[in-house]
Amino acid sequence: WVGSLSMGMIFFCSPIVSIFTDIFGCRVTAVCGAAVGLVGLLASSFVKTLGMMYFTYGIVFACGCSFAYQPSLVILGHYFKKRLGLVNGIVTAGSGIFTITLPFILSGLLDKVGLQNTLRIFCVLMLVLILASFTYKPLLPAKPTESQIGGFRISRIFNKNIWKSVGYRIWAFGIPAALYGYYVPYVHLMNHVQERFGPGTNKEILLLCIGITSCLGRFIFGSVADFVKGANKVFLQVISFLIIGVMSMMIPLCHIFGGLIAVCLLMGLFDGCFICIMAPIAFELVGAKDVSQAIGFLLGLMSVPMVAGPPIAGFLRDKLGSYDMAFYLAGIPPIIGGILLCLIPWVEARNKRKQKKEGLSKEQDISQKMIEHEKAQENAKNKIGDSVL
Repeated sequence: WVGSLSMGMIFFCSPIVSIFTDIFGCRVTAVCGAAVGLVGLLASSFVKTLGMMYFTYGIVFACGCSFAYQPSLVILGHYFKKRLGLVNGIVTAGSGIFTITLPFILSGLLDKVGLQNTLRIFCVLMLVLILASFTYKPLLPAKPTESQIGGFRISRIFNKNIWKSVGYRIWAFGIPAALYGYYVPYVHLMNHVQERFGPGTNKEILLLCIGITSCLGRFIFGSVADFVKGANKVFLQVISFLIIGVMSMMIPLCHIFGGLIAVCLLMGLFDGCFICIMAPIAFELVGAKDVSQAIGFLLGLMSVPMVAGPPIAGFLRDKLGSYDMAFYLAGIPPIIGGILLCLIPWVEARNKRKQKKEGLSKEQDISQKMIEHEKAQENAKNKIGDSVL
């Protein structure tokens, strides 16, 4: 529950983080967030009771991580446009690399120095994060002031522009709908393998496969989104959801361990695709000036299915005696979410056609007014000539 609370808080705080990012900028928000995370992690190393661990690790550390995480995605749009997909792939590949290496490092440290000292050692990573956050120098101009109350800009605090985009609204509700089943395999796969193949099975290799291919997927699909002409980032995300949904349904059908390895390789590959193109899609849908709150509200909406999905699957396992039905049902939300996202390119194309028509009509109105103005000037000259005569 401490770990679950921590993960939930990281995403739940995202809408608040986006507001702070708009007001104070990426650098200040990230540095302060990393500092709070460092305090929370260091305090957790001295805690002796589980109740205090809920506060220090589940809330303080998680909130600090949330404030440090989101600006790292927003700041990339200030420096990169054409290669934003590849850049996001490179940046987010770090989590894939640590997914592969951290389990081995953690197990060794816990055996040798214990939990408290392990947490203190990992405070070094938070210190590095503070130093790295100082490099976040925004390049895009600040948004114009609309009205000012108490020294804060209302337009910055509550950005309504992101919800005017129909494409963003579909995206912001389609992705959380898909995530109700997305994380079920990541949470319950190890227990399923132990029940199906026995406790002696080398189940850790499945997580290793997911981590490796997820890291590769971020490089591959980030490059595809940038370098392949005609590649639609939304459709790449749709394909990711469809394949992950089908692979989740395939897990109960794998009675050979090698089949599970193949499923995990594919799931990891398209998980990397889903993650690396999230920020580029947000930039395309709402623009660079509004992207902070666009990402923030999306991550906030993602917190509900991330927390609710795996416990529902665990409840089904307790009632039915196996994980089979839980995995079958977990494949349905990603497929539904993927189908919903298919509406975004159609909506965006329709909006562009509408804007183009409005632009042409405006040009025609302007040209008509110019013609009328010229006629009025000629008539005025003729009247002046008549009066002189």
